Amino acid sequence: MPNLPPPDVEPRPVPRTLRPPVHRVDPRAVRWWTLRGLCTSGVVLLVLVAVAWLWEPARAWLTAPIVLAAVWTAARTLVEPRWRSTVHRWETTDEAVYGLTGCVVREWRVAPLSRVQTVDAVRGPLEQALGLATLRVTTASSSGAIKIVGLDADVAEAVAEQLTLVVERIPGDAT
Repeated sequence: MPNLPPPDVEPRPVPRTLRPPVHRVDPRAVRWWTLRGLCTSGVVLLVLVAVAWLWEPARAWLTAPIVLAAVWTAARTLVEPRWRSTVHRWETTDEAVYGLTGCVVREWRVAPLSRVQTVDAVRGPLEQALGLATLRVTTASSSGAIKIVGLDADVAEAVAEQLTLVVERIPGDAT
């Protein structure tokens, strides 16, 4: 006869395997990250070049900063967006929200839906122009919200609505 637990003892839950979330960001996120890189490091490069062009005595000492800014701009616009699109992942289930981010320092965040306080779909100007959105899930955690960036705007809206409906059915106050 098999060794069965007594009837009043609940069976142990089966441990879940640690795996990355399944969904990738929208391909348009590469354009969004590229434009963000141009708006930050590209502007710095442009200002340095303009100053060197307009102020001849400064050209000698601006050469090194211009080269560094050009390399930084190339990395921010050519390398980083493609790298981020291969790394960033997300997933939602009826139990939790999963987010995997980071190029050098990888951060895998899991938020149980019982801890979710708010769910927002946020769209900045560049995201609006590209039809993208960021899903922001705020929890009762000191680590802050989980941000899933680079989602199609309709997908972000549908996921926010779905998560809101699931969270409403969970009893408690998410603390």
